[in-house]
Amino acid sequence: MSVVPTVKLNNGVDIPQLGFGVFQIKPEDTRAATLEALKVGFRHIDTAAMYGNEREVAEAVRDSGIVRAEVFVTSKLNNGSHAYDDALAAFDQSLEVMKFDYLDLFLIHWPLPAVGDFVETWRALEEIYRSGRARAIGVSNFQPHHLERLSRETTVTPAVNQIEIHPYLTQDDLRAFDRDHGIATEAWSPLAKGQVLDDPTIVGIAERLSRTPAQVTLRWHIQRGDIVFPKSVTPKRVAENFALFDFELTDDDMRAISALHRNLRTGPNPDEFNWIP
Repeated sequence: MSVVPTVKLNNGVDIPQLGFGVFQIKPEDTRAATLEALKVGFRHIDTAAMYGNEREVAEAVRDSGIVRAEVFVTSKLNNGSHAYDDALAAFDQSLEVMKFDYLDLFLIHWPLPAVGDFVETWRALEEIYRSGRARAIGVSNFQPHHLERLSRETTVTPAVNQIEIHPYLTQDDLRAFDRDHGIATEAWSPLAKGQVLDDPTIVGIAERLSRTPAQVTLRWHIQRGDIVFPKSVTPKRVAENFALFDFELTDDDMRAISALHRNLRTGPNPDEFNWIP
């Protein structure tokens, strides 16, 4: 059995709390990196149409020899496909590219406030979910007011909300909103694009525990309940990012890391981001 704990989503589907992310991994590097992650023990892979490497992720899953049902695969809708029919077609395209019969989780990637049609987009995802071709559906980068609108105007509560979280952006209020509404929170950019790795507080805890700053930061995510998926193309770091379950942070460690919050985003503000490819 895997050492990675699972989180039960609001529809009963179990998702591994630790996964492997492939954001900004070049397509030509993705297959090898994903194979290495699967070899180490990861059983949760997070990709997106926007990343341009869905095909290579799927190839790695097949080439690993691991039964498809044992690997949790997430992808996300591209920003140019928010119209209802376009969203349905884009999902079909992702399945075709990956040569999968289903995805474990499919997300709206961004709310796109200037476009304003994410409710219709969500209704398309509801249709996909009802078809059984996505075991769960969710959103990414949604704020409380986006989620409240979905609650008023649609019927299926998102299973997850994938948002930027790290010690410099703890997102406590949004995480609490998700929790209160039965939505699991996933953390992207969990290391703040490496900015937290030189933080004296995190370095000090890492030195005391004989761990890397990345391991300490990822363990902070795990202990607070985030679903997290670090990425690396370096085998040594892939292995280190998986080795999070044979040590624990103290309550004082957790408080000290959480106190580093400075409302620092490394990515776009979801209320302002409207990029469409």
